[in-house]
Amino acid sequence: MDKIEELTKRLIDFRRQRDWEQFHKPKDLAISLCLEAAELLEHFQWKSDKEVMDYVNSEALNKIQQEVADIAIYLLLICKDLKIDLYEAVSKKITKNEMRYPVEKSKGRSDKYNKL
Repeated sequence: MDKIEELTKRLIDFRRQRDWEQFHKPKDLAISLCLEAAELLEHFQWKSDKEVMDYVNSEALNKIQQEVADIAIYLLLICKDLKIDLYEAVSKKITKNEMRYPVEKSKGRSDKYNKL
């Protein structure tokens, strides 16, 4: 069992022991993931690049890690419930992006693939 599978199993056991499956429909998990992502964004809002680096290098990193963990938890639950293999999905997306953004056209550019 790899580390992601181990985490997913722990999450499923945690959820099952508390009878929370009834609350964890895909829509609700997706909403919760977005809310946690917004909480992560709050740590960076209205800060310059330097302020962000100072903030991250302070006591705030632990708070940021907590938000990242919350996002990952909801993502893993969504993947489990919808039978999405996260490794496979990410691997396919990287391959697709490699085709959409060939190095010779996209290096050093932030244009969307259809504008290259």
